[in-house]
Amino acid sequence: MAKDACTPCINPCTGEVLGQSPLCAAPDVERAVTKARAAQPAWAAVKPAERARIMRGVLKHIVENADEIARVISRDNGKTRADAMITEVFSAALGADHYTRKAPKWLAEKRLLPGNLLLANKAAKIVKVPYGVVGIISPWNYPFAIPFAEVVMGLLAGNAVILKAASETQWVGRTLEECVKSVGLPEDIFTYINIPGSIAGDAFLAAGVNKLFFTGSVPVGKDLMRKAADTLTPVCLELGGNDAMLVCPDADLDRAVAGAVWAGMQNCGQSCGGVERIYVHESVYDAFLTKLSDRVRGLRVGYDTDFSCDLGSMTTKKQKDAVMRQVGDALAKGAVIHAQSACPKDAVGHFLPAMVLTNVDHTMEVMRDETFGPVVGVMKVKSMDEAVRLANDSNLGLTSSVWSKDRVNAFRLARRIEAGVVMVNDHLMSHGLAETPWGGFKESGIGRTHGEMGFSEMTQPQCIVDELFPFIRKDMWWYPHDESVYRGVKGFLEMLYSPKATARLEGAARMAKTFVRSFRV
Repeated sequence: MAKDACTPCINPCTGEVLGQSPLCAAPDVERAVTKARAAQPAWAAVKPAERARIMRGVLKHIVENADEIARVISRDNGKTRADAMITEVFSAALGADHYTRKAPKWLAEKRLLPGNLLLANKAAKIVKVPYGVVGIISPWNYPFAIPFAEVVMGLLAGNAVILKAASETQWVGRTLEECVKSVGLPEDIFTYINIPGSIAGDAFLAAGVNKLFFTGSVPVGKDLMRKAADTLTPVCLELGGNDAMLVCPDADLDRAVAGAVWAGMQNCGQSCGGVERIYVHESVYDAFLTKLSDRVRGLRVGYDTDFSCDLGSMTTKKQKDAVMRQVGDALAKGAVIHAQSACPKDAVGHFLPAMVLTNVDHTMEVMRDETFGPVVGVMKVKSMDEAVRLANDSNLGLTSSVWSKDRVNAFRLARRIEAGVVMVNDHLMSHGLAETPWGGFKESGIGRTHGEMGFSEMTQPQCIVDELFPFIRKDMWWYPHDESVYRGVKGFLEMLYSPKATARLEGAARMAKTFVRSFRV
């Protein structure tokens, strides 16, 4: 790689070059991991409450620099400033607050109650041990909020963290680097690496990270998992979704439509947990579609200079082309663009109109695969059983939603949907709830981020068992063995579990006789 090579940071709305991010190579990753491994034990030795106090500084930094962070996200990613503030800056602040408050409790030792009173002298506890050096490979669609949560949790847990942010949004990545380093972490505990995505996974694994977190496509995630198997490096994978929205006959249609537009079009649809497929009961299908179409036609797409736009630009031309290819596939197979918003004409940016497709079915890519664009397909169903079947007819299962005024029935339907997160009368925003785990079923990934479950992914449980009576010379089952040991342990079994009182008493006598040997050398 050429000396002083850089990645250009380009505004997808205008083509403007915003800056340059110095580019790294695979040897830089190896050096970073080596330094991080040397520095990490001292950081892990810092008490959790003190680590939390230090890391709480990132919340202060976010609050003081919220406008600038939102502006950078908007210009580097293409989403509007309101979108950036709501889904990235605000949610990151909520996460920083929650994780720094909860981390000491989550990391506290947990004593285990005895499984049997006769073995209560074996006192056990669980301690949480950091992995060591954690590698994070993050995406471009939420370039601040997604890596932020993982970085903060990794550091709070006592790990050293190496972050590789997406090449497409390096200006945001550098802004995140500044945010994390503002708290004065020890040297080499957090390292930011700008390396091409095509070699990042190999570089991290070759350098020997102790765990790898990846958010991205299913094919790349599978490839990383295969390569990680060679060294049994644990991976946490969030690989996208093709989320279904189920609209029941008794749904509040105005709320359901507003929710569909928000969750389907937010960030120009570039959300792994966004609505992509909508299954509407036939009794309310026409009314729902009319309201949805009116809302979508009213969306404003353009470059956000004065808060007058709802949707900005797609982040990359490659993604814009991928969406249009899926739309073309659907139209060729009989789908219809029932409604769409206006879109800037002759614009430099990667703008797309928001679209509602009807006459869709599961032969079409938009209903089978992740579209990742401002497009929703709407299908009429005869029953909610059919809606559940269609929702589950996918290799992906990240999130989903059920819309109904009957909460009991909605929860019953939610339990039948094969997805890691199911919301009732809402969609998408659970990623912003710091207390809730995030992750999916099937090919949507492995493991969880966010919440206590996500925090636990940053540590390994270690069980420590303490003998409370060390003055006993040996356990009754230790060597040498003879028939009395066999009879004594069997007596122990009968004393505990035999249904007959006489057998329990006889077993207790044999156990007691054998137990006496514990006091002899």
